[in-house]
Amino acid sequence: MAPKIKLSLPLLLLLVLSVAVLAGKDPDLKQCRSQCKLKRETAETQKRDCEKRCEETKKKKKKKEKENEGGRTNQISEVEGEETEYEEREKEEENPYVFDNEHFKARIETEEGTVRVLPKFTQKSQLLRGIENFRISILEANHSTFVAPSHFDAEIILFVAQGRATVTVIRERRASFELQPGDVFRVPSGAPFYLINKDEREKLRIFNLLQATSIPGQLEVFHGPGGEDPESFYTAFSWELLEAALKVPRDELERFFKQQKGGAIMKASREQIQSLSQHEEIIPRIWPFSEGKTERPFNLFKQSPWQSNKFGHFHIGHPHEFSQLQDLGIAISFADFTEGSMMAPHYNSKAMTIGVVVDGGGGFQMACPHLGRRGQRGESSYQKIRGVLRRDVVIIAPAGHPFSIFASPGHGLRIVFFEINADGNIKYLLAGKENIVNKMERIARGLGFGTAGKEVKRIFRHQEEEFFFPGPTQLQEERGQHQWADA
Repeated sequence: MAPKIKLSLPLLLLLVLSVAVLAGKDPDLKQCRSQCKLKRETAETQKRDCEKRCEETKKKKKKKEKENEGGRTNQISEVEGEETEYEEREKEEENPYVFDNEHFKARIETEEGTVRVLPKFTQKSQLLRGIENFRISILEANHSTFVAPSHFDAEIILFVAQGRATVTVIRERRASFELQPGDVFRVPSGAPFYLINKDEREKLRIFNLLQATSIPGQLEVFHGPGGEDPESFYTAFSWELLEAALKVPRDELERFFKQQKGGAIMKASREQIQSLSQHEEIIPRIWPFSEGKTERPFNLFKQSPWQSNKFGHFHIGHPHEFSQLQDLGIAISFADFTEGSMMAPHYNSKAMTIGVVVDGGGGFQMACPHLGRRGQRGESSYQKIRGVLRRDVVIIAPAGHPFSIFASPGHGLRIVFFEINADGNIKYLLAGKENIVNKMERIARGLGFGTAGKEVKRIFRHQEEEFFFPGPTQLQEERGQHQWADA
C-alpha cells in the first residue's frame, strides 16, 4: 500500500484554489472533477466539497452564457428546428446521432477536388458500436478531372448525387461504366479503380459507404500509380527489390517515381477525358471466382418509388433485388421532400440507418431511451434527439428508434440513406393510413391509451396521407397560424 502523504494547510488551500481556477476557465465539468480526484491524500469530505464547487461554477457559467445569448434564444431560426449556437454546443456531446460538416476530415485535398471521411462512429459514442465497421466519405471533383487509381481495404458502395462520371474497375479484366445522378455502384474490396468527371461544367459529388475488411472501422487508401503526390506504395519497397521485380535499373526507377506531383485529383484534357470514356469491358462471371464480382450500376431514381405523393418520394434498393448489395445485406434509399413537408414518424425493425443530406434544409427528431433518465423503477424516459439538417450533415437512426424528418419552409430536402442489416427489415409507421395503431384491435388500442377505442381510432385515422405529410409549418399555414411549431 502506498504511504499516505500529509499536506500542510497552505499547500492544501493552494490545491483547492487551483481547482477552482481551472473550473472557472474550463466549462467542462468532467475535467474539474478529475482534478478533485487527484487529491487522494485529502479527506473524502474535502473531495466532495471540491466537486460541489465544480458543479456550482458550471451552473453559474451556463446561466451567464444563457443571459448573454439574450434575445437570440427567442428568435425563429431560418431553418425550422434549428437551435441556437449555444444550445448546439451544449447538446453535441449528448447527441451522438448527428454529424455536421466539421466532423469530416480531408483525406485527399487538391485544387481540383477533395475526399472527406467521417471518423469512426465509436469515436463519438459507444452507442454506435453496431456500425463501427462502416465509414462515410464524400468525393467532390471539379469538372474535367481525373481521380487517380487506388484501392481500399474496404467494400465501397457509391451513390452519385451530382455530375456525370466514368468509373473503371480492374478485376480479372478491366470494366468501365458510365455513372449519372441516382446511380449506385459497388467497388469490391481491394479492386483497383479510377474515375473521371466527364462533365465540362458541373462538379461531381459522390457519397460513399465503406465497410472495412482489414481493421474494424479503420480504412486505408493505397495508391499504385503515383510518385511523390500521391505517394505510390511501390516506393515502400527497396530499390534493389524493385530493380529485380520490374527489371529496370535503379536510376530510371528513381526518376520515374518522382514525376507525379499533381495530387490524387487532377485536371485532364478534353482528349484524355474522351479517351477514358470510350471503353467498356464486362468482366465475365467465372465460377468459382464470383465473389466480389463487378456488375453494372443500377439507378435508384428509375426504380418505382416505395412511397410517393405530392409531398415527397421515397425510392429504395433492397439487397434481395440487387446482387451488388446482396452479400453485404445493405439497402440504399433516397428521400425527396417538397418544401415544408415531413416523413411519417417510423422505426426500422432491424436496420440501422445512416442518412446523408444531399441538399436542402430541415430537421430531424428521434426518441432515444439510452440517453434518457431512468425512473425509480428502472423504466426509460425518452430523450428527444434533435438535429438541424443541411448539406452533408449525417444522421444515425438505430433499429427500433422512432424518428421523423422534415423539410424547412422554403426549402426542399434530399437525403440518401444507407441501411445496415437490411435483410428482413420492416418499416413500422407510427402515423398515416398504415400506422401500427390502426392495425391493433379496438380493445387493445383502448387499453393501451387508457381511453375509449373510438377516441383512439379518431386520432390515428385522421391523417389520410401515407408516408409524406404536410410538415408542421404547412399545417399551421392551413389553419391560419403563423408561429412555428416547437420542432
